[in-house]
Amino acid sequence: MKAIFITGGKQYYVSVGDIIYVEKLPNEVGSTVKFSEVVYADGKAGTPYVANASVSCTVENHGKQKKITVFKYNPKKKYRKKQGHRQPYTKLVVKSIDVK
Repeated sequence: MKAIFITGGKQYYVSVGDIIYVEKLPNEVGSTVKFSEVVYADGKAGTPYVANASVSCTVENHGKQKKITVFKYNPKKKYRKKQGHRQPYTKLVVKSIDVK
């Protein structure tokens, strides 16, 4: 069974057993997270969401992605700005997709 759900302003296409990385969630490691904003599940598409559908996931861990360098400059103006950024994430394992 496949499903598409929304979290953190992004859509994720998953099936049971998939491991996904989403924007950081406030849940504890080992807890269960239930997403009810399901756009597509088991061949049913919703407008905007599928009624009585949910995706249950278990939180594996939290972390940060690789560092990226952000460099801004204006030519001929002596403006230089260098920053680094590491985006926090939550690693999830999809446990079940429920459609009623």
